[in-house]
Amino acid sequence: MKITLHEVSKGRGGQALPPTSLEFHTGAVRFAIAETEQRPSVLGLIASGRMRPDTGRVTIDGSADNRRLRRTIALVDAPDVSDPHADITLAGVVGEELMFAGVGATPLHSRRWLTQLGFGELAGVPIGNVDPAARVRILCELAVLRKGTEGVVLVSPDRHGGSPDGWWRIASEFADRGYAMLVIVGGSAAVALERMHELEAINASGPIQPLILEAPTDDESTADEDTATATATATATATDTDTDTDTDTIADEDTDAAAAVDEDATALDADTDPDADTATDPAVDTDTDTDPAADTAADTDQNGAGR
Repeated sequence: MKITLHEVSKGRGGQALPPTSLEFHTGAVRFAIAETEQRPSVLGLIASGRMRPDTGRVTIDGSADNRRLRRTIALVDAPDVSDPHADITLAGVVGEELMFAGVGATPLHSRRWLTQLGFGELAGVPIGNVDPAARVRILCELAVLRKGTEGVVLVSPDRHGGSPDGWWRIASEFADRGYAMLVIVGGSAAVALERMHELEAINASGPIQPLILEAPTDDESTADEDTATATATATATATDTDTDTDTDTIADEDTDAAAAVDEDATALDADTDPDADTATDPAVDTDTDTDPAADTAADTDQNGAGR
């Protein structure tokens, strides 16, 4: 199961909750930062499907289904929403939650349940005086008693004091049990979690980690180098061939041009030959023989050629 909040906000201009995007899923615990008095509860209500955002959308496994969200996600200890009154005894809080879970809810059942969990001596203590880590443990255990619960949104456990690693380790245990865990905290608690590297705390609003590709083996690197070398050689050969072809083409063009020039020169010589030029004086006979009847065959051919 994966729950995604995409650019959700509440209130005019995002006063109750500015645009927020985050994601949490089965088997993992994530934290989200929400400051001021109301924003943690507003974010918790939206993330658990109990409040509609003014902008953005909330999806569970890619579908917008608030009814399913409400059935599967428990909202735990949200101020002014689901947090028990500080003056109620722990046994009283447990009895009420056992009733909602559909099991025995008498004071005797409450004490037995607390004893099994290891907190029997706290049955008569007001929940406002219970150690922060014990409070988180008890409230989360009560939440998952309800049928169909697959995830928990824990709101502002840092407001009760104590070290963040206490309630964070408890949330991590629930994630290991297969629940989707989202812990909404303030900025100071978030900084403390990030500095405790052994906790490996991850921000639900953080960027997706980039894909890390495996480095190629030596054999693959050698094959790539050989391929690159062969490609470069083939390219160079093709370039040389193109160059030779271009050179031959240019040489052929030069030869054709030279032949054309020679033909033009021959024609020009023929036009400028005084013996062959008859255009300037058509009446002048180029035959120099005075006796046409005495022309020999050679003279006739020569004179004909002149004409």
